[in-house]
Amino acid sequence: MTSSRSDSEKAPKRGSIVSIVQGTAIPVRGNDIDTDRIIPARFLKVVRFDGLGQHAFQDVRFDENDSPTDHPFNNARYSGASILLVNKNFGCGSSREHAPQALMRWGIHAIVGESFAEIFAGNCNALGIPAVTVDEASIDALMDQAESDPAANLRLDLSELTLKAGQATYSIALPETYRQSLVAGAWDSTSLLLSNEAKIRARAAEIPYTHNFSA
Repeated sequence: MTSSRSDSEKAPKRGSIVSIVQGTAIPVRGNDIDTDRIIPARFLKVVRFDGLGQHAFQDVRFDENDSPTDHPFNNARYSGASILLVNKNFGCGSSREHAPQALMRWGIHAIVGESFAEIFAGNCNALGIPAVTVDEASIDALMDQAESDPAANLRLDLSELTLKAGQATYSIALPETYRQSLVAGAWDSTSLLLSNEAKIRARAAEIPYTHNFSA
């Protein structure tokens, strides 16, 4: 049975450039997989996101007797996979950011699918996780390959908007604003804010109602 990786292995680091993502793939078939299936609501009562990875897909990975199912996230053949393959409307449902957080903390660095819920895709981008789309025939071929050869390496190139898998090359799509933020290392708003501390303090000094506050 596979397991989530330690937080030290989660990528990318704040402010880093995300241009190339490569690794093996794990396919999770099915349309309209919502955020509650990705991470059930009972695991959201946390102050930090640490440990969420081990509960990714909890309610479909285990049955009512807490016995492992045949879900791909339980399959040792996909151990170490970092690229998730999905179908249509992945991440629908609530806007909870815990869903991409759980996937990232399991070890997912990129998601390739037919389509994504808009808020889910935005939450992924805010973590430096590209959520790119391909057509139905392409995702079918990629899933078939991952199932027949789990060790096959994929290479996602956000500059060229391509995904290479073995001898095949697929065209990918990603909103340009997301792509630009990833390849420029500007996807993390907190890092951008902290990198401009001097400008923030200078501007605050010009605003009368922010005076006399301790830092």
